[in-house]
Amino acid sequence: MSKCCIFAGQGAQIPGMGKDFAEADPEIATFFDKANDVLGFDLKKVCFEGPAEELTKSNICQPAIFVTSWAAYTALKKKTGVEFSAAAGLSLGEWGALAAAGVLDFESTLKVLEARGRFMQEACELVPSGMIAIVGASAEQLSELCAKSLCTVANINSAAQQVLSGSKEEIASASVIAKELGIKRALPLATAGAFHSKYMAPAREKLAAVLDTVTFNAPKIPVLSNITAKPHSSDPGEIKAMMLEQVTGTTNWAADIEEAKALGVDTFVEFGPGKVLSGLIKKIDPALATLNVADLPSLEATASQLN
Repeated sequence: MSKCCIFAGQGAQIPGMGKDFAEADPEIATFFDKANDVLGFDLKKVCFEGPAEELTKSNICQPAIFVTSWAAYTALKKKTGVEFSAAAGLSLGEWGALAAAGVLDFESTLKVLEARGRFMQEACELVPSGMIAIVGASAEQLSELCAKSLCTVANINSAAQQVLSGSKEEIASASVIAKELGIKRALPLATAGAFHSKYMAPAREKLAAVLDTVTFNAPKIPVLSNITAKPHSSDPGEIKAMMLEQVTGTTNWAADIEEAKALGVDTFVEFGPGKVLSGLIKKIDPALATLNVADLPSLEATASQLN
């Protein structure tokens, strides 16, 4: 069994996440206390109690999901001693994968994600924009949809599911054009704006200055890039460049999973709230095994599968 650890992306957040891990293990509880110190606000309270509206703000959501995912990852490592042969994550989750591979330490990852979330939220407020999920489109239909609506591909989640980004007008146009093209489903998403598109360019520029203050190390295990779908370089400068490109570029989760398979991975363990990534993997290749750690019950279930 060759295992890849995978980390949840934005949108997976739920009030109460991480609370049972912290209550069960004093060491894990310190992650939330450290987060409060690093971030300068009570992340622990928002994670454990909500409200959901506060938790959805990008500057809160991104570090919150990371800390919860890190708590889950640490809990499984402590319980089973499991070793992973690769790491990956979707969008902000790629930062969790980099941390798991030793590229950044816990505090640095928190610092980056608070800034990343804040800058992305600011970019969303500059121009009204959004995202739309496209299900069941052929490559030709998707290409025509983008050409006519002027939307761009933000996420390739599987062969059957992509997400487009654009201005509010472009998203509305895409919804109409998708019906005209006979595409199975086009669902506008409740996001703050057009992530992974040109509309995030201001965020990318600001994040570059923050990354210059953070120490990056060579990864100890392969970490799959959302942009190239290949393992990140051992050069810290190249990793930084790829993570900046990820802010405005297309994230190709489907290709990441295919590359993990090529590396010999047959089992994926998802860390963080929900099971969104596991669900996408099953759509990409139903033969792949998926496990998850989101809370204490799923920790016990996954540990029993690994032992």
